[in-house]
Amino acid sequence: MKILITGGTGLIGSNLIPLLRPNEIAVYTRNVSMAEQILGHKIHFLSSLSHLSNLNDYQVVINLAGEPIVGKKWTAEQKHKIEQSRWSITEKIVALIKNSEHPPELLISGSAIGFYGPQDDQPIDESFDEPTDDFGHQLCERWEQLAKKAESAKTRVCIVRTGIVLTKRGGALEKMLTPFRLGLGGPIGRGDQYFSWIHLEDMLRGLVHLIDTPSCKGVFNFTAPNPVTNYEFSHALASALKRPCFFKVPEAILRLTMGESADLILYGQRVIPQRLLDSGFQFVFPDINTALDCVRK
Repeated sequence: MKILITGGTGLIGSNLIPLLRPNEIAVYTRNVSMAEQILGHKIHFLSSLSHLSNLNDYQVVINLAGEPIVGKKWTAEQKHKIEQSRWSITEKIVALIKNSEHPPELLISGSAIGFYGPQDDQPIDESFDEPTDDFGHQLCERWEQLAKKAESAKTRVCIVRTGIVLTKRGGALEKMLTPFRLGLGGPIGRGDQYFSWIHLEDMLRGLVHLIDTPSCKGVFNFTAPNPVTNYEFSHALASALKRPCFFKVPEAILRLTMGESADLILYGQRVIPQRLLDSGFQFVFPDINTALDCVRK
């Protein structure tokens, strides 16, 4: 197959590409020289999509591009950047698919469990239809609506609502390790907010599963089947590192440093990957203690 990936230099994309070999991989990136350093030279890089009139040459498109949603305060300017980095590329990809005589058989398009907005402890699967209308929901809802326009008798669309991806190789867990290793880690805010996570290996295997399973289409929660509270996660991580878990990060400090984006950490969702399980996918890391074995090594 020929597979086109956007966001191929990110945590998920860069680790997914080796699993997709020996398929022919093309990566859309605005910075080819940086992408070559990350991914190597045995990949076809596209610095622009404007010279393409269709995607007849591709069987699968994996759309993972997007400005990081954490790390900067959500000013009006930053919100616009986050939105357009997702919406604009998705619109372009969908337009190319719809303009194809022989369109890709599959579009996998990213989203996030932020679609559901802040929720309490109610288990949430893909059928949940009472999201909280905050920025995260608005961002993901529009993103998903754009991707779904590519669906046709020739093209199935899979929307991937991803939770917190755990790996020592980058992302959220890597940032948490230093304070926890120093014995300074602990629950955030109240600590009772749910933390819906997925190990990177299951994330990647899940994407390959969607490619290999023609019956898969629609929305899929990409989270482990056993979400935990922030309190439970903090103690599991401290235990894995053989460190104490005495400290607590006050909500006021997060509000001061992160502003509105602190909601991503202070509030959570108890998300269940029901459709992924129903499709026959089996998790290698279904529980948090197994997933955190990686930090012991």
